[in-house]
Amino acid sequence: MYLLLYIQFFVFLSSVEHPAAGYKKIFETVEELNEPISAKITGIIPSWLSGSLLRMGPGLFEVGDEPFYHMFDGQALMHKFDLKNSQVTYYRKFIRTDAYVRAMTENRVVITEFGTAAYPDPCKNIFSRFFTYFRGIEVTDNCLVNIYPIGEDFYAVTETTYITKIDPDSLETLKKVDLSKYLSVNGVTAHPHADADGTIYNIGNCFGKNMSLAYNIIKIPPAQTGDFSHNKYFVFVEQPVKINLLKFLSAWRIRGTTYMDCFESNDTMGTLFHLATKDPAVYLSTHKFRTSAFNLFHHINTYEEEGFIIVDLCTWKGHDFVYNYLYLANLRGEWEEVKKAAMRAPQPEVRRYVLPLDIHREEQGKNLVALSYTTATAVLESDGTIWLEPEVLFSGPRQAFEFPQINYSQYGGKKYSYAYGLGLNHFIPDRIVKLSVQTKETWVWQEEDCYPSEPLFVPTPGATEEDGGVLLSIVVKPGAERPGFLLVLDATNLMELARAEVNTIIPVTLHGMYKRRA
Repeated sequence: MYLLLYIQFFVFLSSVEHPAAGYKKIFETVEELNEPISAKITGIIPSWLSGSLLRMGPGLFEVGDEPFYHMFDGQALMHKFDLKNSQVTYYRKFIRTDAYVRAMTENRVVITEFGTAAYPDPCKNIFSRFFTYFRGIEVTDNCLVNIYPIGEDFYAVTETTYITKIDPDSLETLKKVDLSKYLSVNGVTAHPHADADGTIYNIGNCFGKNMSLAYNIIKIPPAQTGDFSHNKYFVFVEQPVKINLLKFLSAWRIRGTTYMDCFESNDTMGTLFHLATKDPAVYLSTHKFRTSAFNLFHHINTYEEEGFIIVDLCTWKGHDFVYNYLYLANLRGEWEEVKKAAMRAPQPEVRRYVLPLDIHREEQGKNLVALSYTTATAVLESDGTIWLEPEVLFSGPRQAFEFPQINYSQYGGKKYSYAYGLGLNHFIPDRIVKLSVQTKETWVWQEEDCYPSEPLFVPTPGATEEDGGVLLSIVVKPGAERPGFLLVLDATNLMELARAEVNTIIPVTLHGMYKRRA
């Protein structure tokens, strides 16, 4: 009875409104801190939790009189909640990228960002400004998306080839690295996959034959050799949102053009699943999987079982590019306007797709999926392609399950039971959700006028259960005496264990990591 009431209670909370529009505060500029500030702790933080929660996100939303327009344009701010000896401190510092330093020096937007164009210096004469348009592409190094380790070092990243080495203790900027000097890529994702031995895998793109775009899987080996991965395959999902190469190459020669202007949606392409083996590295051109159009930004997990590859994704229905709805003008709107804009956007769903590996001896029109625990289907068509239909694991009107996390160290690439995500209510982050991918049961943490961030799972040392651990999330509660706090939840039931509150607003954060104390 108690469990039933608990679940119903949180289902009710998941439909809350936000008429006060406190979410606007997470899209406002803040200053960096000169030194760490102490947090007020309520509840009990587990004694074994000793380390740092590191997060990246935008922290500067305008330079001088020039605003940044898109959520992915604000200059990179690094956050750290440090947990040590039952004490918690909070610190933040802007990454000294070229984009940030030059903007601060010239008091204007100098390098074009994702959705904000940089214009020539108005102080230059007309001839200098004219030739500025023909200098070629100057790619941003604004590393606001994520942070991850490579070997013994830590890098803040975005989705260009520039990554920035940082000191995770002092948050000092150490070195800018251009991956294109070492790899044949023009851009890489900010969401790499790490094997147990420290090998980093990522996917990027490069120019192929006849000025086409090609996809490259890249591998960064660990400091010590060895391979403990259970993954035998790579799955790459090709969406119906593409970069127009001609626009991309000419964009910085045309006044006011941004990265966003180079994306185009294809309403007839649908979505393709590409499959490659890991060792040896071979693209399986014989396996052609396709399905209806959707947008995809985050994978939850992928694993192989009984001759099938199970792929769990956070999708947005249709070919319409979801990033079109993430301009700051939309996210800062009054609540009723935010809801209207979200009603025009694609509908979010958590989906499970199943890719059969053995496709050669089956009859056309037959469902090839033989797993008993999923309703996902894969049907061989006359042209040799396999049409995929998903099983929907989570769906709610304008309620997204995004920024997914799992017990990654133990269940990445393996069959698993639970995913944790940030709940988006009409694009506004207002809850944390645990999802059983087996039963579709959900648990929710939510508090009035609170805006959490991606929940990171940290396993309890020696835990034997998959969900034995805690979730860490940075939460903003505008109007509170201490409006920013680190939230610690029991990952089994999402009950609050503790919070560490600080007297400062914390802007929206995107991704990050937990660094255990050595």
